[in-house]
Amino acid sequence: MVLLRRVIGDALRARRQGQHRTLREVSSAANVSLGYLSEIERGHKEPSSELLAAICDALGARLSELLREVSDTVALAEQMPGVLVPVADKPVEPTPVAPPAVRKATNRGVHQVTSDGSVAVQVRQDSPLKATLRTTRVRPADRDVVCAA
Repeated sequence: MVLLRRVIGDALRARRQGQHRTLREVSSAANVSLGYLSEIERGHKEPSSELLAAICDALGARLSELLREVSDTVALAEQMPGVLVPVADKPVEPTPVAPPAVRKATNRGVHQVTSDGSVAVQVRQDSPLKATLRTTRVRPADRDVVCAA
């Protein structure tokens, strides 16, 4: 089962790291303790709507943008069988993303789904009731780069 707090935490961490900012900078700007922000990013704590809005403000992002990104991730996960519902203890052989030597010895695997070529989601089934989602935004390779001198 996908934990919403993990998806929210991953989205917040990706935005912060994309801006090359530290936890200390963002926690200070959002008026939240560094440790608590770290726990939110790791998916250990679930932020209130007020705190989430303050963190988004500190990151210069709209709350609706963050929630849309989280919604897109969960929507992709819903398309994968057994991700958002409890599965039997006997694992189904998944389509691996990594070579078999990299997969965990628990015989649980990593699935990958891509939506419209702009979002990639990796899902790791940790246990029958727990899955970890990792999302990445895919940037087109044919981007024009303009350099000014």
